Amino acid sequence: MEVVHPHCAGLDIHKETVVACVRHMSGGKVKTEVRTFATMTGALLDLSAWLATEQITHIAMEATGVYWKPVWHILADGEFQLVLANAAHVKNVPGRKTDVKDAEWLADLMAHGLIRPSFVPDESTQQMRDLLAIWSVGRVCARATTKALVSAAPRG
Repeated sequence: MEVVHPHCAGLDIHKETVVACVRHMSGGKVKTEVRTFATMTGALLDLSAWLATEQITHIAMEATGVYWKPVWHILADGEFQLVLANAAHVKNVPGRKTDVKDAEWLADLMAHGLIRPSFVPDESTQQMRDLLAIWSVGRVCARATTKALVSAAPRG
């Protein structure tokens, strides 16, 4: 199968750790290296620096919960092409049961261009979504408070 991205990485992201697999294709041979990083900002900056040192061009990560967001924001500042993969599209392979294997699998799929990217809004769109969510919650709370006050009001 044709290699589309010879220098890529796959990230398996969890609440407290990120397992990263870098994959290099050179001279018909594949070389991989796997490292685990914490999800604190300093460790994510170390991850970004390591990926830059490895001359990684494309990075795939799974969209599991909200854990991918801090990783995405830190790596988006680098020179990487980021791809957020829908977990349902990349997990349906039997036999992959470890974080290391998941990261290796993502890197392999990325190398061959087999990951369909999920939509990730730009920063200004995300800020607008956050504001609308806060506004919407405020309206729901205000409506519930009004209903409670009306229900508690004396009748007659």
